[in-house]
Amino acid sequence: MTLRFIGIDPDTDEKNCPRVWVDDEAEEFVIQGWKASEQLEDQVRKTGPLPDYETVVRIPARMVRIMREACDAVERPDVR
Repeated sequence: MTLRFIGIDPDTDEKNCPRVWVDDEAEEFVIQGWKASEQLEDQVRKTGPLPDYETVVRIPARMVRIMREACDAVERPDVR
């Protein structure tokens, strides 16, 4: 696995904060975010199951630029 760090929450203290990476080999996103509440998980389950091996995380909308950069990195590996 080759993780490429893309970005961190721009309003962070750089200790406990959402971050985004791209796994170049698997062409996947790796996201660190805040744990979802049980209430949020219940809302998610209304659209389908949430298996034990999956989780829901939250990241702030202010990270849209970082997510777009991660999307470009996965779609176009030449963008670095």
